[in-house]
Amino acid sequence: MAKDIVISAGDLSKIYRRGAEEVRAVDGVSFEAAAGEMVAIIGPSGSGKTTLLNLIGCLDNPSSGSLSVGGRAIFGGQKALSERELTLIRREMFGYVFQKFYLIPTLTVEENIMLPGAFYRAPGAKDAHEVMKLLGIAQRRGHLPGELSGGEMQRVAIARALINGPKVLLADEPTGSLDSKRTEEIKGILRGLARQGITVVMVTHNLDLARSADRLLEIRDGKVHGA
Repeated sequence: MAKDIVISAGDLSKIYRRGAEEVRAVDGVSFEAAAGEMVAIIGPSGSGKTTLLNLIGCLDNPSSGSLSVGGRAIFGGQKALSERELTLIRREMFGYVFQKFYLIPTLTVEENIMLPGAFYRAPGAKDAHEVMKLLGIAQRRGHLPGELSGGEMQRVAIARALINGPKVLLADEPTGSLDSKRTEEIKGILRGLARQGITVVMVTHNLDLARSADRLLEIRDGKVHGA
């Protein structure tokens, strides 16, 4: 049985202007991602990988093209969404794992994970202990980030992204600062999340991690190859 399409991008572009110069950071990208699919975006530095991830996650607006998430037109529809509507979509549809962990150093592991719920509790929000158990960090719940290893901090960042029950997990270099052992652990976690039906879209320079994905999108000069 075919899986539901969660992300659908059509001719998506992002153009920056520096004086008379026009920079096409993302240039006419079209692709789809289904529920439970793991997609890796690779390419050289400055090729447009993170810009594309930000467009998918509604953190930036495209210059042109269309984007639908969960069957709802976000960009390119007949009616432009308000900032309030976009904020709700970000909160309910997406979990974000950034290149830096961005953990609050004075909060415990559990408090960091629960932080998004202090601002908004999505209808599909998860129990913090359930998420910590899933990520293998329940025994560290009372520890501060400074007492954790890099791999544990990344697990906390992923757990925080999952607490509101997102349909899509977006990860920018999720293993960029980790050694090979911790990278394997995070790879296993991401694959496990995909098996649970979460769509995982990640930017990575790690080719081994990228090859573990269901689909590989290579981006060069803003254009995607292999969609």
